[in-house]
Amino acid sequence: MLVQQFFVPGLAHSSYLLGGSASCAIIDPRRDVDIYLEAAKALGLEISHILLTHLHADFVSGHLDLAAITGARVYAPKSAACSFEHQAVAEGDSFSIEDMALRVLETPGHTPEHISFVVVDTARGPEPAGVFCGDTLFVGDVGRPDLFPGMALELATKLFGSLHDKIMKLPPYCEVYPAHGAGSLCGRAMGAKRTSTVGYENLYNKAVAIANRDEFIASLTTNMPAAPDHFSRCSDINRKGPKLVAGLPGPKPLPAARFAELKESDACLVLDIRSYESFGGQHVPGSFHVDLGGNFATFAGWVLPPDRKILLVVDRPAEAAEAAVALRRVGLDQVAGYLEGGLFEWAKSGRPTEHVGQLSAPELKRRLSCGDSFVLVDVRAPREFEGFHLEGALNIPAPEIRTRHSELDPAIDIALVCSTGHRSSLAASILQQHGFSRIWNVAGGMTGFSAAGFSPECPMCVIPHGPRFMGK
Repeated sequence: MLVQQFFVPGLAHSSYLLGGSASCAIIDPRRDVDIYLEAAKALGLEISHILLTHLHADFVSGHLDLAAITGARVYAPKSAACSFEHQAVAEGDSFSIEDMALRVLETPGHTPEHISFVVVDTARGPEPAGVFCGDTLFVGDVGRPDLFPGMALELATKLFGSLHDKIMKLPPYCEVYPAHGAGSLCGRAMGAKRTSTVGYENLYNKAVAIANRDEFIASLTTNMPAAPDHFSRCSDINRKGPKLVAGLPGPKPLPAARFAELKESDACLVLDIRSYESFGGQHVPGSFHVDLGGNFATFAGWVLPPDRKILLVVDRPAEAAEAAVALRRVGLDQVAGYLEGGLFEWAKSGRPTEHVGQLSAPELKRRLSCGDSFVLVDVRAPREFEGFHLEGALNIPAPEIRTRHSELDPAIDIALVCSTGHRSSLAASILQQHGFSRIWNVAGGMTGFSAAGFSPECPMCVIPHGPRFMGK
């Protein structure tokens, strides 16, 4: 029995190859599936099974792409009522892949239809060797039950039973293979280690350690991080079956004149993925800015309207292809093209640009010290803000600027700060769309302000394997 893990930074998604001597299963595949084809080929294995633990909310899965290419059968939860051709499985169902016996456990809680796959390596012994538990149990955490409106209490109750009556009763040496790691918003406080054992999690997982059901439910239904917009879309896309990536067009170069023409259509939006310092220098008016060097897929899925075609602004054509892959992972399939020649050609054509001033840490310190009239808006998540923030700062998380911009006065200078400058630049782009012009982005964010010696370290910013809001 062989287990190979594949990890997607940003989304912090883990998928797996479970292999024997000639065939293998892919568990919870990402949408860009070439990586599994290459891995199976390198190992001399045929992909015969595709296993889904649940309908993922934070990304669009590659199960149909993989099935179309390999002919492998998709195994999915019976209660998910999936629309595509598949083998529906439920509690107690079992099947084999060579010498590996797999048994299905129904483990609802994170989602209503969630299942886990327990695998026994019969060539070595009859005891469970591992469990592919999706988003039920993580390293150091458990799946959040609050993603379905009005169902949080019901799902938290079911999650308690799934954990204590099923997963945690597996042998202590049984290996735990979760679908996410540190940085995912499918939990609250996942550890950096990407696999574990049932015994270790029984000893040291703080959520599992809450033995009182009511306390467990209260813990998981209060003060949870905000859920990105695409979380409400991806589950249904996965249930119906995503469009095959092979049928989606790649991003094409668009001359400045054609780009400008498409930009004026209500059916299109402009997404600038360059660095925030480049965006600040000049950008196409009305652009969204989501830095490719930050947590790109998550924030693009969070703030971009899914029904609009996307016009990209990039430094290099290869970045357009990279962005298209990341956007498809969160269900944004309509990448119409990218600005050929970038802002250089746009400016040469005589078209207008907008700008966002960049404040260094010393410049922000000077403005704070001399009493300049401006509003400092901290666009980090509430938990980050509570960990440490600058005196007088107003907390409006970056995605909420879309609806809370009316709380700010466009006649007053506004400085936007996050942990590094990525999210604050996104927030600046949204404010500009609403007519704000007196905007400053704090380059380097709280990390730079602390590095300059102007404040203590932000406890959330310095976690080396924490949520990747701060970028690469």
